[in-house]
Amino acid sequence: MAHDVLVLGAGMVGVSCALHLQQRGYDVALLDRRAPGEETSYGNAGIIQREAVNPYAFPREVSTLLSVAGNRRLDVRYHPRAIPSLISPLLRYYANSAPRAYAPIAAAYASLIALSIDTHEALLDAANARHLLGERGWLMLFRSDKPRDAAFADADKLLAMGVNHRKLDAAQLQAAEPALRAQLSGAVYWSDPLTVRDPGELVKAYATLLLARGAAWYQGNAQTLRPTADGGWQVQTQNGAWLQARQVVVALGPWSPQLTGDFGYRPPLFVKRGYHQHFQPVAGATPRHWMLDEERGYLIAPMARGLRITTGAELADIDAPATPVQLKAVEQVARQLVPLGAAVEAEPWKGARPCMPDMKPVIGAVPGQPGMWCAFGHGHQGFTLGPATGMLLAEMMHGERSSIAMEAFSPSRRF
Repeated sequence: MAHDVLVLGAGMVGVSCALHLQQRGYDVALLDRRAPGEETSYGNAGIIQREAVNPYAFPREVSTLLSVAGNRRLDVRYHPRAIPSLISPLLRYYANSAPRAYAPIAAAYASLIALSIDTHEALLDAANARHLLGERGWLMLFRSDKPRDAAFADADKLLAMGVNHRKLDAAQLQAAEPALRAQLSGAVYWSDPLTVRDPGELVKAYATLLLARGAAWYQGNAQTLRPTADGGWQVQTQNGAWLQARQVVVALGPWSPQLTGDFGYRPPLFVKRGYHQHFQPVAGATPRHWMLDEERGYLIAPMARGLRITTGAELADIDAPATPVQLKAVEQVARQLVPLGAAVEAEPWKGARPCMPDMKPVIGAVPGQPGMWCAFGHGHQGFTLGPATGMLLAEMMHGERSSIAMEAFSPSRRF
């Protein structure tokens, strides 16, 4: 069966790319090995992070690096066996985090983040999915005064970039979130972000909209992608049929380089794995807000399935066996912060965030492969940036003027 565009990957980024191409008149087919919203997007913390204008930089303080090397922190762990393959991208990541290199990276990244709320809200309305939203905004919690005051100062700097917040002292925080049982120093309340009580269901809602508007959905292995004799592309479905299209979009998140590498494009993507698990809320003491325990490195989110605890980063091979030691450790810390019931699932969920050494996603045409396009490498923010990425890629593919400058996200750039 022939289509105009094949979109490979049914997470937030892939579904959003398909929707924006469809809006421009393209006949789109979406393909993935699993149903929409069941991979990386499913495990997201559920925040559309308008405040995240500064991407996560590699730490540069010697004390921090030494503590990370000890491999006992709550916010970051690593598998020693994975380090040899990570040396090159992590060294680039470290270099790109130097102040002089980081400034233009952050400026480009901020231009992308600025599109996040409006592009999501357009799809939320079209998909009739606002019932999936939670309390607006989220709390960045602090246990001590020094990091709290530093965060207050940093938050003030973001006002000029259209990022809004409120500063809460200890008493104001307790009033805003009575479920807190620990005595904290205060919080930054980021007031712009949207929160989502079931990230996987939101992707499914967007996919339902896509299919209702006439797109096709197929299950299959994206790694079967092949060029056709006439300059197009084809991929095989689970049932053995071959789909053909003039153009293809690779939106496979952390698995993207496995595919593009077959066609000569090997970006230095690495993964930060993460875990989550849901816990039963305690009646009368359920948090209203999404809360990041900034000094311990985990997040608590009041989701549809219960209170979701998400972890920081685990540097490991994407397919290495699960080692949820971070989750087990932060669960004990979280139980001191808010009341938690029993675990909902027998085992934690594990996923992988697709990260680039220069902290920016890859959006645009694959060099040397006419008709192949990229949309991956969003790190922690694929859920936040999916609709914005879809709009920008569709603009490029349709020959429109881009809403923002796109050179910084080019697949041809130097990482």
